[in-house]
Amino acid sequence: MAKKQIKLTLTRSIHGRLKAHKDCAAGLGLKRLNQTVSVEDNPCVRGMINKIAYMLKVEG
Repeated sequence: MAKKQIKLTLTRSIHGRLKAHKDCAAGLGLKRLNQTVSVEDNPCVRGMINKIAYMLKVEG
């Protein structure tokens, strides 16, 4: 069975954000504005998404 994937797009800049929020973006693989990545859907990733939800667009 394939693992479920979530597509994330960074819609707001990480400049001037809290270090913890920058680290979450980096942990999710997001480096540039409007960059899209696919990540595995699990509780750890969901926690990082919730922390920086105001900077992301989440699909799927």
